[in-house]
Amino acid sequence: MARLLLSGVAPLPLLPCRRRAIAFALPLGNVRLRLRVAAPTSRVATVEEDDNENNAPPPPCEDFDPGAAPPFGLADIRAAIPKHCWVKDPWRSMGYVLRDVVVVFALAAAAARLHSCLAWPLYWAAQGTMFWALFVLGHDCGHGSFSNNSRLNSVMGHILHSSILVPYHGWRISHRTHHQNHGHVDKDESWHPLPERLYRSLNRATRMLRFSIPFPMLAYPFYLWSRSPGKSGSHFHPSSDLFQPNERNDVLTSTACWVAMAALLAGLTFLMGPLLMLNLYFVPYWIFVMWLDFVTYLHHHGHNDKLPWYRGKIDDMYRNGAICGED
Repeated sequence: MARLLLSGVAPLPLLPCRRRAIAFALPLGNVRLRLRVAAPTSRVATVEEDDNENNAPPPPCEDFDPGAAPPFGLADIRAAIPKHCWVKDPWRSMGYVLRDVVVVFALAAAAARLHSCLAWPLYWAAQGTMFWALFVLGHDCGHGSFSNNSRLNSVMGHILHSSILVPYHGWRISHRTHHQNHGHVDKDESWHPLPERLYRSLNRATRMLRFSIPFPMLAYPFYLWSRSPGKSGSHFHPSSDLFQPNERNDVLTSTACWVAMAALLAGLTFLMGPLLMLNLYFVPYWIFVMWLDFVTYLHHHGHNDKLPWYRGKIDDMYRNGAICGED
């Protein structure tokens, strides 16, 4: 449990504790409020505390009730975020795309020219990370934060995500479902805990792929094809229960872009040889997949402190689940 002192928009220093902190400094003028926040958080220092106390051992955390509703709403959170953070600059966004694409091609050209056993592992790590960067830019297109132009978001999202074999609209729609139900055992899209009944119904191969390292770190392409255990459908099929009927054309468009990219890779493999394409694209692709799976798993479950999960009817699942993620 955290005590937050809300005083304008001044940043509040965090003291170490066994839970992470989520601090919201709301612009409430001269009014000061002390809140008890139902979120896995650290203790937040108040402005009245003496600086000498910073060296003292942190007090023990109070018990945290994940079922209690937070004492603030989404409007309070939005109001606490500086206005400039809401400004969408398409030129800046395109600048990031240009920068990352130039780095991707420069790395590939350098690695192909060196063609060295010493250089390839360094290239795989760097290029896999850059593929992850391309995914993040496409992720922002899906959220609409890339620009205010939905057409530009869609075009750039397809280019960026198709280049790393992700069906843009299929992913975007399921990702929206994820955010609407973040932290809900039955409704969240991925990395949700499995009920014992469902776990016992899984065959041995599925259990190994889901729970035995390193296989879960390679799960993302399989999730795109068949979703998580206990869920049906595919990110590529417009009739999947992931999608509404009016989203059919969007899903077909993204699947067609994915097929075009797969055909391009097949053609390049034929022209350049399978070994060179393995080194240039496919190994970095799996590094990217490991980045994605690793980050999203930690976001859902935490590391030292495990994050709460919900089930049943929650009054505000979007708000409760959103503050129980870890970044």
